[in-house]
Amino acid sequence: MDFGLAGRIAVITGGGRGIGLCDARMLGAEGARIIINELDPVTGECAVESLRKENIDAVFYQGDATDEGVVRDTVAAIVQRFGRLDILVNNAGIGVKPAYPVEDMPVEAWDKMIHVHMRSTFLWSREVIAAMKAGGFGRIVNMSSMNFTGGGRLGVAHYAAAKAGIVGLTQTLAKEVGSFGITANAIAPGYVETDLIAQFSEEMRDRLCKQNPVGRTCSPSEVASLVTFLCSVQAAFINGELVCMDGGRRDFYWGN
Repeated sequence: MDFGLAGRIAVITGGGRGIGLCDARMLGAEGARIIINELDPVTGECAVESLRKENIDAVFYQGDATDEGVVRDTVAAIVQRFGRLDILVNNAGIGVKPAYPVEDMPVEAWDKMIHVHMRSTFLWSREVIAAMKAGGFGRIVNMSSMNFTGGGRLGVAHYAAAKAGIVGLTQTLAKEVGSFGITANAIAPGYVETDLIAQFSEEMRDRLCKQNPVGRTCSPSEVASLVTFLCSVQAAFINGELVCMDGGRRDFYWGN
């Protein structure tokens, strides 16, 4: 199936590793030209180098995804260089450690989580709209989490709230831009095989797998496959949706 992605310009924030890099790799394999945004220059350059070895056209733009000026200038530079911007995958984020119950949570921890996840998603989404309107085509894919869809998980209220806010932004944005050939959708993965999961104990990993109806965790390539489809021409009528990738286990996992 031709996803109609050849020559499309795709930006992946936090695309230097994990799910973001897998998204970049799969979109690139479909012919999209990849722009990696990363805060850490070494991570970003290594990611682009690995993509180029696979004959994927990729470039790196270093910068803080939560800085309004950086996001504005980066989008302007991309449009000036490539003449268009078609796809945005808002993948930038941070983990939840340490966890805090609400009564003990420092306001700094709350603010940082909301800032990194929601602010970056808002800023990038806002800045790419004009270019997508000009091209008559746009795909915005935002990352939510089962920590929201599962009704919250003990100790990570700030993360769940940030991921819930992203869904609200996505659904509203979809209504505002849909008539311009632009779609906005969100994905809520369960536990995905990333560096974070690799740090779990064997007992913890076994518990997660046994509690899931599918009997395992999700692979980054499975998330990337969904991202790629949502960015395709075939997904033009999917707009404002939250797609769960949790193996059928939407609620949080006990014992973790």
